[in-house]
Amino acid sequence: MKNRWKALSFALALTLSVGVLAGCSSNKAASSGAEASTPAQGTGTARSVEEIKKSGKVIIGVFSDKNPFGYVDANGKYQGYDVYFAERIAKDLGVKPEYVSLEPASRVEYAKTGKVDIVLANFTVTKERAETVDFALPYMKVSLGVVSPEKNLITDAKQLAGKKLIVAKGTTAETYFTANHPEINLVKFDQYTETYNALLDGRGDAFSTDNTEVLAWALKNPGFKVGIESLGNVDTIAPAVQKGNKDLLDWLNNEIKELGKENFFHKDFEETLKPVYGDAVKPESLVVEGGEVK
Repeated sequence: MKNRWKALSFALALTLSVGVLAGCSSNKAASSGAEASTPAQGTGTARSVEEIKKSGKVIIGVFSDKNPFGYVDANGKYQGYDVYFAERIAKDLGVKPEYVSLEPASRVEYAKTGKVDIVLANFTVTKERAETVDFALPYMKVSLGVVSPEKNLITDAKQLAGKKLIVAKGTTAETYFTANHPEINLVKFDQYTETYNALLDGRGDAFSTDNTEVLAWALKNPGFKVGIESLGNVDTIAPAVQKGNKDLLDWLNNEIKELGKENFFHKDFEETLKPVYGDAVKPESLVVEGGEVK
């Protein structure tokens, strides 16, 4: 019996020793940086520039359905004004871009929880958002616009009293009309594709989002027109990172300044937006170079 207990005790001690050694080995690997460059998504851990470089990829949140700023083309490739910028960011970091498709209302959460390194999804800077994420310098300016059927064209927000206005959740359009026009019935959707389908199907009298986007959409959809080209304040659009990630924020700010010296965002406009807008939108009304709004 004694020998049996000795054997069991020895086996138990051996098992515990192996477990402790395995745990030590795992902790050592993490502390040495073997896994530090690719933390679990959503852990709340912001990645530094050096960690991003070591991992070989930068994770960027973009839109997949907001043509011409962020969308997936017929070949399954991300395209658009924001994506053009994202590609350059990855190139200058010396890594590959990994894109995460976002909805308007999820942008703050994805930056806040570390699910992406950078949010580059046509993200308008607001005081409320700046309380939970850090915005870099702007690369674009924008105001709200309203598109509606030509046969019942909306040219003034007052015409929408008691009518249905389509908006995407989590956008400045939702915030603006909720605060300034409670008499308007807002019909809200999560995705931009849903908003446009609702307008086409007659489930709303008009749709509001950034004026640059509704202008592009109206050009491709006969029977619709942007009756209100500018509403509310002129806002800026900028990249966003997790609150307190000063290392990545400083890198982005410097990147935007350096890109401004080569008129990068005007080239971005020519490559991605000019083919859509033609002469309907001038680059000066949209582009911000070097982070300086004029």
